[in-house]
Amino acid sequence: MMILPLAIAGIVATAFCFTAWKAKAIEIAFPNTGELIDVGGFSMNSLHVPKPTGADLPAIVFIHGASGNFRDQEAAFRKALEGRAEMLFVDRPGHGYSERDGPENGFPDGQAAAIARLMEKRGIDKAIISGHSFGGAIAASFALYHPEKTAGLLFLAPATHPWPGRIDWYYNLTARPVIGRLFSHLLTLPAGLVVMKTATRSVFHPNPCPETYLRDGAPYLVLRPKVFRSNAIDVANLNGYVTRVAPRYSEITAPTVIITGDSDAIVAEEIHSRGLADDIAGSELVSIRNLGHKPDYVATDVVLAAIEKLAGLPRDLKAAARIAEARIAPAAEDSAPEMDLSIEKT
Repeated sequence: MMILPLAIAGIVATAFCFTAWKAKAIEIAFPNTGELIDVGGFSMNSLHVPKPTGADLPAIVFIHGASGNFRDQEAAFRKALEGRAEMLFVDRPGHGYSERDGPENGFPDGQAAAIARLMEKRGIDKAIISGHSFGGAIAASFALYHPEKTAGLLFLAPATHPWPGRIDWYYNLTARPVIGRLFSHLLTLPAGLVVMKTATRSVFHPNPCPETYLRDGAPYLVLRPKVFRSNAIDVANLNGYVTRVAPRYSEITAPTVIITGDSDAIVAEEIHSRGLADDIAGSELVSIRNLGHKPDYVATDVVLAAIEKLAGLPRDLKAAARIAEARIAPAAEDSAPEMDLSIEKT
C-alpha cells in the first residue's frame, strides 16, 4: 500500500534535485556579466557601456522580450554601436539576474518604473528606449509615465495591443500561486532543455537562427524556476494590461520608429505594429518582407539606421528595408517551419 506514495515521493524529490542541480549548472555556464544595483528595495541587473568620447548618438536603453535577458540585446547591438553611444542593457525585474520584488513588477508599468530608477542610478537623464517584443509594451509604458526621460522610442516586433484568443497553456499554469511553483520546479527545466533548440529556431522563423545564439543570447537562463515563473506571470498579465493602457498611446509624443516583419508568427504585425503606428502621431512604421520576430538580429542594419534617424540624422528607412529584404529573402526561403510559440492564439 505504501509503495505507490513512496514511488511518487521519490520521483518528485528526484525532479526537484535535478532542477536545482541543472539550474546551478546553467548559471555556471552563463554567469552574470552585469552589475546588480539597488533601485529601491530590490536589485536590478544591467550592463552599462559608458558614453564614449565623441559619441554621435544619444544614450540607448535596450529592453529584452519574454523569455530573455540582457545578453539577447547585447549580442545584437553592442559591437555595432560601441564607440557611438552610451548603452544600458537591462535584465527586466525577475529575469536574467535581476530580483523580482513586488507584484507591481508583473506589469509593464512597474517594470518601466524600475528601469527609470535604474537610469537615474546609472546617471542617464534621457535615452532612446528600445523594446523588443514584450519589451515593446514596457517601452510604450515608459514613454507614457516617464516622458521626461524618453528621447525617442524604437519598437522591434512589439507586443503592445490586446489580441483575440489565448496564450499557451503553460504560461497560465505556471502563473498560478501553488501549482505554478510546483510546475516550475518539477517539469519546466527538463522539458525546456528538450525543446530549447527547436523553440529558438521558431522565434527566428522564417529566418535562420544564428549558430552562436544559444551561447551569446543565453536563453537557457529562463529555465530556472523563479525566472520561468516571473516570465509566465508577465505573459499572463499582458493582454489585460495592454487592453487598459493601449487607448492612451495617443498621448505619446516622443519620436517613434516601429520595425516589424510581415512573417512574424509570434506577435501579429497588423495588431501591434500597425496599431502603434495608428496611435502615435508622427511615428514611422517600417515593415520588412520575409522577416520574422527578430529584426534585432536579422535586420540589424535597419535598426541602426532607425537609431540614427531618432538621433536626428537623415536616414531613409524604407530604402534600408528594401536592401534588407533583398538579403533576407534567399535565407527565408531555405528555412523550414518549426514549432509554434506564439503568445497569440485564435
